[in-house]
Amino acid sequence: MNKYLLLVSCLLCSVWATAQVEQLPLMPYPQTVERQQGQWVLGETLNYAVDGKKTAAIKMAVKQFAVRVKQQTGQALKLKETSIPKAQFVIRIKNTQAISNQIGDWNEAYQLRITAAKIELNAKQLMGAQRGMETLLQLVGTAPTITLPLVNIQDHPRFKWRGLLLDTSRHFFSVATIKRQLDAMAAAKYNIFHWHLTDDQGWRLESKKYPKLHKLASDGEYYTRAQIRDVVAYARERGIQVLPEIDLPGHASAIAVAYPELMSAPGPYAMEYRWGVHKPTLNPANEKVYAFADAIISEVTELFPFEYLHIGGDEVDPEHWKANPEIQVFMQKQGLTDHHALHAYFNQRLQKILQKHKRKMIGWDEIQHKDLPKDIVIHSWRGPDGVSDAVSHGFQAILSTGYYLDQPQTGAYHYRNDPIPPKPVVVKTLAANETINSWRFAMPRKRGKPVTGTFTFIGNDKKITQAFIDFTGKSRREVLLKQYTGNKAVFSLDTWMGPVEFRVSFSADKIHGSAIVGNAPYSLSGDKILNNFSLQKNQKVTENNAQKQLPKTEPVAHLSAQQEALILGGEAALWAEIVDEQSIDLRLWPRAFIVAERLWSARDLQDENSMYMRVNLVAHWAEKSTGLLHRQQQTNALQKLAGKNEITPVKIFAEMLESAHYYHRQHEKSVYESYSKTDPLDRLVDALPAENEYVRQFNQRLDNWLKEPRENADYFSLYAELERWVANREQLQPLLEMHPEWISLASKVNSVARTSLDLLALRTKTNSLAQSEREKILEMIQQAQMLDQELVVAVASSLEKILNSFAHP
Repeated sequence: MNKYLLLVSCLLCSVWATAQVEQLPLMPYPQTVERQQGQWVLGETLNYAVDGKKTAAIKMAVKQFAVRVKQQTGQALKLKETSIPKAQFVIRIKNTQAISNQIGDWNEAYQLRITAAKIELNAKQLMGAQRGMETLLQLVGTAPTITLPLVNIQDHPRFKWRGLLLDTSRHFFSVATIKRQLDAMAAAKYNIFHWHLTDDQGWRLESKKYPKLHKLASDGEYYTRAQIRDVVAYARERGIQVLPEIDLPGHASAIAVAYPELMSAPGPYAMEYRWGVHKPTLNPANEKVYAFADAIISEVTELFPFEYLHIGGDEVDPEHWKANPEIQVFMQKQGLTDHHALHAYFNQRLQKILQKHKRKMIGWDEIQHKDLPKDIVIHSWRGPDGVSDAVSHGFQAILSTGYYLDQPQTGAYHYRNDPIPPKPVVVKTLAANETINSWRFAMPRKRGKPVTGTFTFIGNDKKITQAFIDFTGKSRREVLLKQYTGNKAVFSLDTWMGPVEFRVSFSADKIHGSAIVGNAPYSLSGDKILNNFSLQKNQKVTENNAQKQLPKTEPVAHLSAQQEALILGGEAALWAEIVDEQSIDLRLWPRAFIVAERLWSARDLQDENSMYMRVNLVAHWAEKSTGLLHRQQQTNALQKLAGKNEITPVKIFAEMLESAHYYHRQHEKSVYESYSKTDPLDRLVDALPAENEYVRQFNQRLDNWLKEPRENADYFSLYAELERWVANREQLQPLLEMHPEWISLASKVNSVARTSLDLLALRTKTNSLAQSEREKILEMIQQAQMLDQELVVAVASSLEKILNSFAHP
């Protein structure tokens, strides 16, 4: 093991031992865990018995358990079947059949009890036993000597629907790669594999009835019917159902290549390799389109037994509908007033076809319509407002916003995101001595429309009692106000873009500044729209008087307990514009464990420090237990960049950098490159994980040290780390000659690390700093946060923490 990886592992183990002795290294964490004193050291043989019908499914589950133990520990644990009284491992199951095709039948609860002499696993269904075995495998660990804690675990999932979407249209993934993800999904207790099989960039499903789809619109990269059956069976063996997605009527450029006669515009059409929303759309006025849908759905239901089929239904561009005279005449005859009504008509026809094939509809937000039956599921990519709207109208819903794992984000952000929407913001009654101030803002982006909205502060000179933001098209959200003076405000909140921190300066009635979206800035400007509104002298103090003055916001429902019960769960999503076969594990894992825990475990499990410590330990376990390649893929990518040179300098260089969060990378590519499949994914940014674990842990130690900054063991540890980063600049030189595009980054990294060293030493002596020096360092930090090769200097956040610890003049 690399010595620096070893250092991180030791730090993790040390912190875990001192801070979290009460929790086991499990993820998702069980609902209840009762620990007893003592432990059980297993021998080479484990006598087991199954109390239940011995089906092929339970035999396979036991066989897989033994294989996984060998993979984890290197020890060949012999599982010997015996009678129940003689067994050391007893598995009691009432129903040993494989996962049902109907989600309403699922019961994943289990009880796992380990005493000094026996392991007992009780479940009503095989699914529950499989989830319990995954917990047991995590307890087995990776040490050659298998030592189990004595525990009594009662566990069940919080949400029934816990899915993971894999986009195989934009980048194709081999069956072997998909199976590896399924193994890891089972380890994380996911139960639905959402297979995104069609999109503008490719049709990946072999079709007997419309063979041009896979022959002309896949570049030869598609899954045969035999391969699909293999994947479905493999998933079912692991307690996972496969949900196919066939995009209709939009995201249909691939269909257009194969069957242009089904489209709303005549074409001609060619394979689409650019990313983004494209115009080709099926023609709802053409009866042949419904015959096509019927035939395709018939084929899909032959291959996928799950009761749901995902129709996509999102981002339908109506341009071709509006320009087609036949469609316009059709709309008039049907009494359809606009393209939304036409889309709803199409979905109603599609729903009847699904019903004919005994399937239920699930689709993205845009499919929601009052005339569709309430057994459809709304899959929200637009955020918690979409979930609230769906369930308030009686539909079931699941959430994916906040769980997009193709976007580099922090694990903490995913962990805070919950399928249950936050409660609507209620503006408190305006007191006689309080005023309301509101500002309008705009954040231009390199791709798409600016992010716009308003923010409002209510209070007086002594105290702000309420602060909130109204993004255009979103419901009101409270913000955490970190700083507010007459000329400056700093506030933050979690958004659909990730965590955002606003840093705003006031000048007369204008504002300017930046919004740090994840880890990179957007410029921000705007003006004041409400100035010191207060109640008039004899005006009645009511909430209404304040409400009338506030900026407009999107209404959102106050959900009842019955409506919240319609929220089935959520799905992590890995869209594949910037993910390929060589980086999929690095992008997906271990963060997918974090989302899995949010969907499985108790809602009040919120300790982010515990989460990070457990996910790092579980990531190491899963690497051995399921064959995940997240670390190997990073090493491979860095070695390619290093060429024949020693890899260590580029590894250390990567420790100080982080991929720009949110969609910063896609926005950069859309401006500077083709924003397509032709853009290479072999750069330094592609070799980095979504979150910089080195800097996160460094900052955690730094925060602790800054509580009492002096020359102690923590100080010397931090100082040594910074020195190591500084010293790496010389070792990196041969690679900079190979990669001159890194020179700017290396210069910024070196400046930030050197300045951090100097400032860290100074902080042990004083907490005062000259204003001119402060401004110079602030400029350095801002430059380090600017995108360079789609990267930011992550260690700049450490320098900012040290700088902020000095007293402000």
